[in-house]
Amino acid sequence: MRRKDRELLETKEIVDIINQCKTCHVAMVDEGEPYVIPLSFGYEVKDSTLILYLHSAKEGRKIDIWNKNSRVCFEMSCEGESVHAKTPCDSGYYFSSLIGYGNVEFIEDIGEKCKALSLLMKHQANQYVEFNEVQANSVCVFKIVSSELTGKKKSKPQNK
Repeated sequence: MRRKDRELLETKEIVDIINQCKTCHVAMVDEGEPYVIPLSFGYEVKDSTLILYLHSAKEGRKIDIWNKNSRVCFEMSCEGESVHAKTPCDSGYYFSSLIGYGNVEFIEDIGEKCKALSLLMKHQANQYVEFNEVQANSVCVFKIVSSELTGKKKSKPQNK
């Protein structure tokens, strides 16, 4: 990372960003062309590894791409506040963001699918929902396991 002064290295700092974000942008390559989609997600952190849980319809472009190439990059960012300065080059934006890399893994085990959907609801709606086999089998559930994470934050200066 070029701006080491904005780099976030602690797992807690990265989890703080994740907790503020509700949308994950997942990028992939489709026959040499970039393709990115916004998805709702749930997650868990084990040691320093992030596991994102996502779901979608059982068919579509992203599913076709991942069956050929499961490698992805993902991004989350938290809205901040504009910084207005006297000159445009000194202006900017306060923000927090996370970028990671991993491979999409389709989840077939019904127990893991139900757990993934419950974690997704916990993160998105802040409530625990228990899913059953019929509900879990009505969607495609997948995960991205990533230990390749970079967090970045431009903080608003504290008033002294």
